[in-house]
Amino acid sequence: MPGAAGPVPERRARAAPQERRRKVVPLAAAPPARAAEEPLLRGIFEIGKRSCDVVLSGRRLRWSPILPESPTDDSSMALQAEEEIIEMKDVFSVKLKRRRFAGQNKGGTLLGITIFKCLNKEENKLTDCAIHLNNLSEDHCQSWFRHLKEILNGFQNRPKSLKVFVNPSSHKREATHVYYEQVAPLFKLADIKTDVTVTEYEGHALSVLKECELQEFDGVVCVGGDGSVSEVAHGLLLRAQIDAGKDTDYVSNPVRAPIPLGVIPAGTTNVLAHTLYGIKHVVTAALHIVMGHIQAVDVCTFSTPSRLLRFGFSAMFGFGARTLALAEKHRWMPSSQRKDFAFIKTLADLKPEECELSFLQIPQEDSHESDRITLFYLGSKDQWQKIQGHFLNVSIMAIPCLCSMAPRGLAPNTRLNNGSMALIVVQNTSRTEFIRHLKRYTSMKNQFNFPFVETYTVQEVKVQPRLKSGLDAKENMYLNAASAEGNYPWNIDGDLMKEASEVHVRVHPQLIDLYGVNTDDLESSQATCNCI
Repeated sequence: MPGAAGPVPERRARAAPQERRRKVVPLAAAPPARAAEEPLLRGIFEIGKRSCDVVLSGRRLRWSPILPESPTDDSSMALQAEEEIIEMKDVFSVKLKRRRFAGQNKGGTLLGITIFKCLNKEENKLTDCAIHLNNLSEDHCQSWFRHLKEILNGFQNRPKSLKVFVNPSSHKREATHVYYEQVAPLFKLADIKTDVTVTEYEGHALSVLKECELQEFDGVVCVGGDGSVSEVAHGLLLRAQIDAGKDTDYVSNPVRAPIPLGVIPAGTTNVLAHTLYGIKHVVTAALHIVMGHIQAVDVCTFSTPSRLLRFGFSAMFGFGARTLALAEKHRWMPSSQRKDFAFIKTLADLKPEECELSFLQIPQEDSHESDRITLFYLGSKDQWQKIQGHFLNVSIMAIPCLCSMAPRGLAPNTRLNNGSMALIVVQNTSRTEFIRHLKRYTSMKNQFNFPFVETYTVQEVKVQPRLKSGLDAKENMYLNAASAEGNYPWNIDGDLMKEASEVHVRVHPQLIDLYGVNTDDLESSQATCNCI
């Protein structure tokens, strides 16, 4: 057999049926440097109704059909014996295949081994496929099964136990169905133990995370929308600070989250899922978790002068926050109608926020030619820049924030873990021009190429709302009292927060691990699978 190693000779003659079922040939041990390439087992299985010579190494499983000896040495038949290969890093489960009668839960007639593989089909979408290796010998299959399991157990980052939070109120109240119908079967197939909490109220996941024994789990999974994921991420990081003995009212140098977070999209926008997977697809998200694909991600802290408000990935102040606040007041409406109504109503009542922005900018040597970026070269890294005025919207984002409505991302100039935030400032302008700006997000055009839009790459931002100018003392006093009751909404990862005082935003590089990949590194080529 081409490419085979070890002391076993090539096998071209048709083997007898009983020999095909029983023969297991262990191969010689390899030197440490070549252990992953050297064959571990070699044997005969029926794959796709053809007897195949199968070789297993630490990295690959490969097979080719066994051809009969040809008296004329016809090379055309040899060409038909194409070798097929599976990379073991793409395999996530192996099971003994048995025939059982109805109602029989254990035992049954052994038929062979089934290998489950993760496959990248198209447009970043992952799926699973099964390869059946048929052989009726118990000893033969048990030996192969043990070796395959040992290889799979050697892969790092693949979870064995997960804490799962399901938000049944997300989007169309479909999160519970999504988890139990699409995600749980894959976790079970991969032999992952789960502890599931179906949340009953806002803050439920946070309460559980503060008390549960996190050391019993390899990761945490959230099935829900952006707000649910934000709550779980905040809870994980808050728990890390508590365990480290830090003051949770003021966190200047937070410690990393102890275990990774997985995101199963079951909300409306699913920004974090789009950013991690390049697509909103439940099976893709579940397989990234099963395969242990881990990506370190930057996180922001949102604080007032007196306390920590939240850990999060992105925030909006102004139009984006007021739209969310209005949508939350109309929870009785269906999700899509509620958000459309809030968007149109806020756009009709469009008004700027008067505030002062202070920020520490990161010097940039170059800018993207297609993007209009305002850059200041600072003499000192501690030199703060300030701008004050009337702004329709202020966005602060540590991740690109991809979604179906913004294919380039709400902040396309930042990355998942480059240690910076994008500060996007939309100054006061006409409603018509603001709508033109918003429409650009849905296309591949540059949404920042407007004279009233400025972008900065920053490490820290302070947002200080100002009282309305031109008002008498009595009106100012009224507004001040109103703001103290929370008249300035913030949209933090799709979660509504209200704060009247200054909000200080800092970015903390690679503070949490998320199951997923950097979408910049996703392969554009489509994989093929000859699953039987």
